[in-house]
Amino acid sequence: MGKFPIADRALLSIWICKKCKARNPAGSKRCRKCDWTKLRPKRAKKKEAKGK
Repeated sequence: MGKFPIADRALLSIWICKKCKARNPAGSKRCRKCDWTKLRPKRAKKKEAKGK
């Protein structure tokens, strides 16, 4: 991921609503925006290789 492990951990502690894609704090049971109960952890983005 990135250069800073602390920042990477903070990003991965975010939960995303599967319905409206809103960001929610870690450990949330319901979406803060639409009150939906199905949340997923934020996915880690992998670095893409530069084209040759």
